Amino acid sequence: MTTHSSPSTALLTDHYELTMVQAALESGEAHRRCVFEAFARRLPNGRRYGVVGGTGRLLEAVQGFRFGEDELRFLKDNKVVDDTTIEFLSTYRFTGKVSGYAEGECYFPGSPVLVVEATFAEGVVLETVALSVLNHDTAIASAASRMTSAAGDRPCIEMGARRAHEEAAVAASRAAYIGGFTATSNLEAGRRYGVPTTGTAAHSFTLLYDSERAAFTAQVTSLGRGTTLLVDTYDVRQAVELAMEVAGPELGAVRLDSGDLLSQATEVRAQLDAAGNRDTRIIVTSDLDEFAIAALASAPVSGYGVGTALVMGSGAPTASMVYKLVARESRAGRLEGVAKKSKGKRSVGGRKWAMRRRNEHGVATAEVIGVGRAPSSDGDDRALMTPLVTDGEIVGAEELTAARDRHAAALAELPPAAMQLSRGEPVIPTLYEEHE
Repeated sequence: MTTHSSPSTALLTDHYELTMVQAALESGEAHRRCVFEAFARRLPNGRRYGVVGGTGRLLEAVQGFRFGEDELRFLKDNKVVDDTTIEFLSTYRFTGKVSGYAEGECYFPGSPVLVVEATFAEGVVLETVALSVLNHDTAIASAASRMTSAAGDRPCIEMGARRAHEEAAVAASRAAYIGGFTATSNLEAGRRYGVPTTGTAAHSFTLLYDSERAAFTAQVTSLGRGTTLLVDTYDVRQAVELAMEVAGPELGAVRLDSGDLLSQATEVRAQLDAAGNRDTRIIVTSDLDEFAIAALASAPVSGYGVGTALVMGSGAPTASMVYKLVARESRAGRLEGVAKKSKGKRSVGGRKWAMRRRNEHGVATAEVIGVGRAPSSDGDDRALMTPLVTDGEIVGAEELTAARDRHAAALAELPPAAMQLSRGEPVIPTLYEEHE
């Protein structure tokens, strides 16, 4: 048995993944060459597009998928699998190939977001961890994209850590940054992934002091006149007046966190301008989602802080991706497509490749998926699959900013209807080219 210094991800899986390996080892089929794919049969209800999130985290999980002494002892003590399987798992290392959509890319129903080519035993055990990462992070990145699209040029700040599991909160901050958010309140996301962090004070800081003036004075003295003062603890108009008296025309921003944000922002803007604080920004928070952000488009606000709705996927907390065996090695040594035929859960068999079909203006018109080989291009199309793991070695790792930039470019390529928040079908159709 071996030990590993880095945390293992091997038990972030379901019991039946390992019992399948046991049965396949015993029958002699465990080393049969296979192709697994992660995809979504449909987008969340009414969504026009999705955004791939979590690829970078998944690559880290694959790298850490090793069974050390602690993991193997747990499996043995709890009789999860037999000794033969324990011995196989003790030397497990993914040696196959993974390709898929690069992080930040837009996807549609049927898009082969992840393609895993390996033996059955090597590939099947990655199912649970792959779906856990992709479903969560993709849901957050997709929600973030809708919110930042609704916000236009106004920045969005992620601040939902207190509404999620502590590790999910870090992952959500990362995914939100890919989807266009400019910063997060979560310091661990800043340390671990380099997401810019920001924040000033909550209502408790104001309530600590004997007066609102004393609280504002303490904050400005410590953080500077360019700080953001929270002005809705008591009376908004009075607080704005105090904020300007304490910080002067250099006051950076005021934050509104309750009430009718549209009318309050309008009144505060007029109050600031009348006093000469024309450069003081107005930041709004308070249970915002993409619809509330869109409703504030005409309001004189400078940015949005978003929490609960974002970390919950704004009504779609999962991307509903599945991980399916789509091809296996035949007795003749060739790959043959396999697929579920069950009602409502049908899948398309065969190894997939994908490209984005574009018109002469560079606007996407279809998601084209080739079954058996890459689809044919008409010259304007863009290939979507990228290598992520080759012979067990990570080759697709990249800086988070690359995924963020990729998303901005992919979103700009979609038809304008993609930005509509009204319910509708995917903005482009998914077309299959059968080659098998």
